[in-house]
Amino acid sequence: MPSPSAASAPASRHLRLWWRRRGRGGAVAATFAVALLAAALLLSLSYYASLPLAPAASVPRSSALVGLTLLRRAEEKGALCLDGSAPGYHLQRGSGSGSRSWLIHLEGGGWCRNLKSCASRQKSILGSSRYMESQVEFAGMLSDLEDENPDFYNWNKVKIRYCDGASFSGNVKDEFQNGTQFFFRGQRIWEAVMDELLLKGLRHAKQAFLTGCSAGGLATFIHCDDFRALMPKDSRVKCLSDGGFFLDVEDISKQRTLRAFYSDVVRLQDLKRRFLHCSSSMDPGQCFFPREVVKDIRTPVFVLNPAYDAWQVQHVLAPLASDPQRSWQNCRLDISKCSPNQLEILQGFRKELHDAISELKQKKDWGVFIDSCFIHCQSLNSFTWHSPSSPRVNNKTIAEAVGDWFFDRREVKELDCKFPCNPTCHNLVFAKPFKG
Repeated sequence: MPSPSAASAPASRHLRLWWRRRGRGGAVAATFAVALLAAALLLSLSYYASLPLAPAASVPRSSALVGLTLLRRAEEKGALCLDGSAPGYHLQRGSGSGSRSWLIHLEGGGWCRNLKSCASRQKSILGSSRYMESQVEFAGMLSDLEDENPDFYNWNKVKIRYCDGASFSGNVKDEFQNGTQFFFRGQRIWEAVMDELLLKGLRHAKQAFLTGCSAGGLATFIHCDDFRALMPKDSRVKCLSDGGFFLDVEDISKQRTLRAFYSDVVRLQDLKRRFLHCSSSMDPGQCFFPREVVKDIRTPVFVLNPAYDAWQVQHVLAPLASDPQRSWQNCRLDISKCSPNQLEILQGFRKELHDAISELKQKKDWGVFIDSCFIHCQSLNSFTWHSPSSPRVNNKTIAEAVGDWFFDRREVKELDCKFPCNPTCHNLVFAKPFKG
């Protein structure tokens, strides 16, 4: 929306031109007209000021700000962020019919592949609670507004902050790497935060929903069955990964850039033993891809992904290192600026995603929502989650599709047509690519 000064600029310019064209006589008329308008405005304001105020309930309420809670006795439990600080989470209590229902969200934010990049994260919110905001907004599927989040608005909701660099999965005992202190303790963070939440009421949950975005979406796949095992046997428990189905594909230079990156992460944080599905013949990085992780999952999962995931286009399909001539620069930033040849490659990327989830689509208790948007993570934004302008597939918003699936109102396998077929998409336009 333009600022008031920007909006008024054209009007004042037209007034100046009109003043010049009408001459002195026009100026007198204009002065009289302005006086009349001012009097009318004063009368109008007086009238509206005399009306009774609208009740507070009719004033739109914004999403809540929720405070940060640091894990108790974190050092004693060895559950520490990369820099050794205590991990944290934000908890908003549920009410009414949602008082025994829990939605847990795992924050995302990429990974660190070597000591240099992990050291950089130690000085940020992705590696230290010392830099985390004291409050964060709960929007989208974390919102407590019924019109924005009809199925989960009054649940207990938790956002677990991400500060370990490996999707809540590392568990390295040694604290020193090449003489520098690092804590690769994502698995311990997961376990310790879950233990604390169980004591705060999670153990009595009638319904529980583990969700995550991006690297947190990958963590959701990794921990879904662990989460189910913590809950009462008679409770409804499901998981959702948003923007977390990362693909093991060749990039535009025929390199498997993300596999090489994941291999570094797996080796650095000694993750291979964490994944039982990994065979000795597999490249270490393969173990970390959702296509492999999901093979062992028994709990129902909802896969929410854009077919043209903006982060993956920028860092998996067309990373800068594989595009020295920068021929993909415009396409990376704005999908509407992709050439016909680039669009053909993007359609191939979409097909790779459809092929990777082909077996999941056959599972009746799993859900799928693949839209044809150029975006990354859609569940924590009220505009993309559930609003009049939300992206839709088969006339269903993401929130409606997820709610239908979670409560078994219908089977949900929503697969969008090819770009640019969906006019409801919120396609991002970047000034510069997502940070890797």
